[in-house]
Amino acid sequence: MGLVLRKAQLDDASAISTLIIAAIRQTNANDYPAALIESLPEHFSAGQIAARMSMRDTYVALDAGVVIGTASLDDMTVRSVFVLPEYQGRGAGLALMTQIEALALQRSISTLSVPSSITAEGFYKRLGYATIREVYEGVEKIIVMTKTLVP
Repeated sequence: MGLVLRKAQLDDASAISTLIIAAIRQTNANDYPAALIESLPEHFSAGQIAARMSMRDTYVALDAGVVIGTASLDDMTVRSVFVLPEYQGRGAGLALMTQIEALALQRSISTLSVPSSITAEGFYKRLGYATIREVYEGVEKIIVMTKTLVP
């Protein structure tokens, strides 16, 4: 895999939407009720992604020019970290998180938080994030995690 990271561009919004929806339907489906999984994609349309990109620092991971992963920094919060299911476990998520953490340090942000899905909790724990609390948005369980960054 020839992984390349770069800042997302508006014309990436459709590809980002597609990969997020694929990850939700294929990976997160193991941990959440089917009705919730079916409702989540409406929050990740290309238009909504593009709108969020204007308020967040969004990055993409590419393999052979194809967008395979994404992550965003929204002030002190990591958001929307997703990798296409067929690329999960191959380093794209780690590379994206390394980029986000480096950006935070450049901005003198010393602590990051991430609202994790049940599915991604282990991933974030391996990166040094600790669970602070669990919250529910309807039936969706969200695990709020934080990490103190070391320069």
